[in-house]
Amino acid sequence: MKIDLNCDMGEGAGTDALIMPFISSANIACGYHAGDESTMKDTIELALEYGVQIGAHPSFFDRENFGRKEMTLPASEIYDLVLVQIKLLDKIAHSLGSKIRHVKPHGALYNMSAKDPLIAEAIVKAIKDFDPQLVLFGLSGSHSVKLAKALGLKTANEVFADRTYREDGSLTPRSQPEALIEDLQTATAQALQMIKEGRVKTVTGKIIPITAETICIHGDGKHAVEFAKKIHELLIVAGIKIQAVRK
Repeated sequence: MKIDLNCDMGEGAGTDALIMPFISSANIACGYHAGDESTMKDTIELALEYGVQIGAHPSFFDRENFGRKEMTLPASEIYDLVLVQIKLLDKIAHSLGSKIRHVKPHGALYNMSAKDPLIAEAIVKAIKDFDPQLVLFGLSGSHSVKLAKALGLKTANEVFADRTYREDGSLTPRSQPEALIEDLQTATAQALQMIKEGRVKTVTGKIIPITAETICIHGDGKHAVEFAKKIHELLIVAGIKIQAVRK
């Protein structure tokens, strides 16, 4: 068995250097919700040092709310903002002798694309027009992943070790108290269950099926470094290979 372990980086959390050795893919903020060209360069260099796959982490232009506020924009604007961010990060990667391999939308853009086919389509078209070989990271089983597949783009079903799930497979909104998992044992048990069994327990106690191809650890979480180390360790012990998504 194998799994990709990813983390959102270049967001100013101060944990990137400590987490990078334990992951296989880095989703790098492209300046719209966090970061700038300098942090993008530094984060790419760090990823290259540890052999970690580089990906773009585009967002709504919303630094004030860290990209977590929903916005109503026409599909053409969503296409443009995603394309601009991908191009910028890839340009910096090329200057360092590398290139981006995947794209994972951030925050509200990610969650909205999971349930809105029009937003999902705008994102997928931007990625595909830039490079049809890029992989889209999207919420497992969501419109984002389904639409990308339908349009011929490579995908990775993403699951979360440190977030709880609702019965429809969506993430519990951060506005609700049970949204985040802050207990290490619970997070690691959920990660292993999703990978090995293809199932996850929801906040209501129901067990639902889930496809896990890449697991996200949030770099800005209270226990991010501890989670990354422990999940990495447990995956190795369980005989599960940690490997970046390549399709």
